[in-house]
Amino acid sequence: MQALIELKDICKVYTRGEKSIHALDNISLTVNEGEFVAIVGESGSGKTTMMNIIGCLDTPTSGSYFLAGQETLQINEPRISKIRNRQIGFIFQGFNLVSSLSALENVELPLLYRKTEKAERRALALEALDKVGLLSRQNHRPGQMSGGQQQRVAIARAVASKPDIILADEPTGNLDYKSCEFVMEVLRELSDEGKTLILITHDKNIASQADRIVSVSDGRIVL
Repeated sequence: MQALIELKDICKVYTRGEKSIHALDNISLTVNEGEFVAIVGESGSGKTTMMNIIGCLDTPTSGSYFLAGQETLQINEPRISKIRNRQIGFIFQGFNLVSSLSALENVELPLLYRKTEKAERRALALEALDKVGLLSRQNHRPGQMSGGQQQRVAIARAVASKPDIILADEPTGNLDYKSCEFVMEVLRELSDEGKTLILITHDKNIASQADRIVSVSDGRIVL
């Protein structure tokens, strides 16, 4: 397998007043193309900071991050923005849906930013909603759907543009058991299709469904 994500000696330090907080402390991690990896840790362990760096939402204080062989710190912001939009799909615990838009319109948003033609945009969004079993709810707004349905819309939005990498930050954190099972089933299907999937969770039972578990504590990878 080919390495898609390579973190090398990554440190992330936040300064609060006179205090320095080491969110990540010399993290090194390789994720191969098509791998399903769960990053596990308690709140404040550094796992979300790691995801933000992997997703090019944040930059490390020191160290190197190679994405598909490219050193991300040497890529300018316009190109990084394109990489985020084209190569990476994000799923968040809080869904992050636009309340005034329908499910279909929410799923179309990343495609709109990519300037995808309207007909193709609509076809990709409908395909993604069908994948998560919500084709019949395409005209419903978030407030008209359950939490589980909203998360499924968020997954459809993340996969509609067919990105290479899916980053899921506590995607089951706000869901009941049945919704949680459905979301994990969709994530496993995406993994089976060859997507590179990184799941951030504090739940070891959820993490056990990944191919590999990486445990993080106090900003470091632990066994």
